[in-house]
Parts: sequence; structure tokens; C-alpha cells
Amino acid sequence: MMLGGAISLLFIISAFAQRPCVQKKFPGARNNVVCVCNSTYCDDIPSIGTFQSNEAVMFKSSLSGQRLARSVITFGAKSSKAGNLNFKLDASKQYQQMLGFGGAFTDATGINLNTLSSNVSKDIIRQYFSKENGLGYTIARVPMASCDFSTHEYSYDDIENDFDLLNFNLTNEDMTLKIPYILQAQKFISIDEKLKLFASPWSAPAWMKTNGHMKGGGELKGEKNGKYYQTWSNYFLKFFEFYAKKSITFWGMTIQNEPSSGLDPLYKWQTMALTAEMERDFLSQILGPALRASNLTQNLKIMIYEDQRVGIKEYVDKVMKDPVAAKYVDGVAYHWYEDYLAKASVLTEVHNSFPSLFQLNTEACTGYLPFLGGVSLGDWSRGDQYIHSIIEDTQNFGSGWVDWNLCLNLQGGPNWVGNFVDAPIILSNTTNEYYKNPMFYALAHISTFVRPGSFRIQLLDSSGEQPTFPVEVVAFTNSQSQRIVVLNNREDSDHEISIEDAQRPGQMLTVKMEQHSMITLIWNKSA
Repeated sequence: MMLGGAISLLFIISAFAQRPCVQKKFPGARNNVVCVCNSTYCDDIPSIGTFQSNEAVMFKSSLSGQRLARSVITFGAKSSKAGNLNFKLDASKQYQQMLGFGGAFTDATGINLNTLSSNVSKDIIRQYFSKENGLGYTIARVPMASCDFSTHEYSYDDIENDFDLLNFNLTNEDMTLKIPYILQAQKFISIDEKLKLFASPWSAPAWMKTNGHMKGGGELKGEKNGKYYQTWSNYFLKFFEFYAKKSITFWGMTIQNEPSSGLDPLYKWQTMALTAEMERDFLSQILGPALRASNLTQNLKIMIYEDQRVGIKEYVDKVMKDPVAAKYVDGVAYHWYEDYLAKASVLTEVHNSFPSLFQLNTEACTGYLPFLGGVSLGDWSRGDQYIHSIIEDTQNFGSGWVDWNLCLNLQGGPNWVGNFVDAPIILSNTTNEYYKNPMFYALAHISTFVRPGSFRIQLLDSSGEQPTFPVEVVAFTNSQSQRIVVLNNREDSDHEISIEDAQRPGQMLTVKMEQHSMITLIWNKSA
């Protein structure tokens, strides 16, 4: 098979890969490599395959060029000559149950998929949602109406003062860019798992906001919980009703995307302010009762907050300390964009205060910073950022991790305000060709193997702490009592790692982990 391009293409073949990665190198500071797919060929995620009771399966990706390379390693006798990093896991000590992993059905995703032939666009959906030879996504986010990754501002009812929402209707974007691909994704979900769809609004219709526009800071008009708030609550219900008519039902919702951005009057795209007090009162007095009274939404998972990690504790405290509001809350949503302002341990603080709530990262992307913006093909550091975020979140009671756009063009769009970013899959300029970035494989290292219902388990280093440096590690157990251990080496040096399983006394697994690499290990409970 031949693939076009002036840059040479190399095959990287790994045992048990149904189809190997076809590499393409791009200019960059460090070995920028993508895997190329087209109308006739795309690499698959290798299966776990078979292995013996004294063995573990290892999947490895690296800056040097490996992509989920599969191998089998053997447990040895515990020795005083352990590696320079030593870890011990104990599956009897379990923490949060995992919900799954996923991405978003934005308008931009649909626009890009529509430029491809039907078999190629379907293959991208398969790459994400099939657990046989894809990432096995089980969560997907759906923006309610427009966001920045649309081509223009629009809502579901732009008729001013239509408080009864008589003109509410889904748009052409829903019918051609979102719904067809959601229905496709549902077909790839296995019988024993369901697609957890959740909706997120960026803004109410412009006529309902104080600034008169969907973009820019502003809040709902009128007195708190007055007629505009009642109409906004009904708008949510209408959304779920209209999607149900298209055979799409939702698992969950957030109340407002990044509500703190709505305090900025110059904010460039759709937003709306909702302080913790406003969200608390809206949920307790109007939205919560309305959702629970409807047969369609009575079991919907309601997530509060959905903003940066830095403000999560204070916001959640204010909502949850109201017993009426608290009874409607199922989970806490958050984003990754300002993680440097708050340690991941704040998620543990939230869990300790409200252990019944799940916590879910509901948006992340790279290339969003102005000086590092847009697409960077084959950039290993961006895959590293993904796996780093997933590991530290799950170490601190995160129950899943949801990426942003499923696919974008080479510019990192379309985006109506020029907020171009990166994505795990980027469409090339060649017809029916696309590139899988290191971010895609970083996601694969955990989403493919840590299935919904798995539990995080205890894994400690030799000092009795969760490993964060120089190698990050997190461990899980699944319904088959298998162990799944995910490791990330961010350093410029190699490490020899020893892992003990408390249920395998006297045994040790030794792994040589090269610099800038990711590894997933899987083994059975005992010999």
C-alpha cells in the first residue's frame, strides 16, 4: 500500500496489532510522528490477547516511535536486586469506580467528518468508540446549541420574548453535524456497556441575557429565579425531549460551561455567568424539581460547577451545603486549563467532603495557549500532557476523563472566533486522509483497558506515597480481577521499575522503562 507525501513513511509493527501504525514524521523539536490513516488503511489498537498465569501483557508507546507495542513479560521471584523505582499494589484497597472516557460531538467535529467519505468518517467514529480495536469510549459530551467550535452563534430559540418556547427547535447543525455521528457511535458500543451522553450549555439565547448577546459576559435577565430562569429551565427540558425524538437519550448534564468566564464582559465567545449561589438556587428551586418531575430526565446525572480546578472546592461547598440543592447533585464536572493554579489533591479534598459525588474532567485540549496555539502534528509532549492529567486526576478520585473535539482540521478548527487548538485526530489536506497524534495513543493507554466499572486500587512507592515523580503510576482492577497499571515516564532518563502485587506474595514484575514513554501493564489476580 502506498500513502502520499514528501516525507518518508515507516511501518512500526507490533505483535498482536491487527494493523500496524504507518508513521509520518513532521518538523519539530523532538521526533514528531503521527500515524497516517486513509480510505483503505488505518492501524488498530492491538488486543490484549492471551497470556499465561505467570505473565503480564505490556503495551508501550514512546517518543522514540513505538505506538502501543505489545509484548509479554514474566513474573520473577522477589529479589533484593529490585529496580531503581519500586511500587506495590494492593487490590483489596479500592477507591472510586470508573465511569469511562470520551470526547465531544462539537459542530467542528461534524463539519470535519462531513468532508470525508462515509466509510472514512465511520472509521474515525470506530477508532474512538469500538472497544474491540479502538479507544472504547463510553462517554460523549454534546454542546447545547452553539459554542466557539461552531461557525456562528445560534440557539434553539432566537425569537425574542418567546417565554413559552413555541419556536424552540433543533438546528441544521444538530441534524447534520451531531445526531448522525452520535447514532453511529451508539452502534459501536458493546451490549454490556452504554454510551453516556451528557449535555453542556454555553449560553442561553441572546434575548435572555443581560448583555443581549450569546458571546461575552452576562447573566440571565430579571430577578433571580424569575421568568427568565423558568424559561431557561424549560429550555433544558425541551432539548432532552427533542433529542429523544431522534432516538437519543442522555445520561447526564452540566448546568453551565465555565460559568466564571461569564463574568468577563469582553469574553470572545458564548458564555454566561452563574455564581455558586446562583447555581445553587436555580438548581434547588427550579431546574432540579423540573428535571426530576419528568419521566425523561428523572434519572439524569446532574453535574455542578464545570470550570477550572482552581475554584472547585469553594464552589462545590456553597452548592452542597444547601440540603435542598444537594439532593439533586450527582457529580462535579471540571476542566483542565488552569491546573497549574491548583494541585490535583483538591479533588481528593472535594471527595473527602462529599464522598457520594463522582468527579469528572469534562473538557481538555492542547494548543489553547496563544504562544503555543493550534495544531502541532506528532508532538509527543502533548500526549504526555494528556496521560499526566489522567493519572493525577484518577489518583485523586477522578472517575473519568473527557477530551474535547474528536477531530479538527490542520488549522485546529473550524472555530468562529479563531480559537484554534489541537486534537487527537487531525484531518490532512489530502482527500480522505487523517493523522493520529500521540494524544490518541495516550488516551488509548487507559481508555482501552480501564473499562467502566473498574476500580482504582492502592499503588504506593517505597516511601508509602502515590508515585508522581520521576514516573507517574496509577492502578486499577476490573470485573475479572485483572490488574491494570498505567505508567508515564516524563524524564530524559530510563528507569528500571519493580512492581509487587500483594496477592502474589514472593513475586515481582520488572520493567525497563525508557525515557519519555508510556506503559500499560495487565495481569491476572494470581498464578
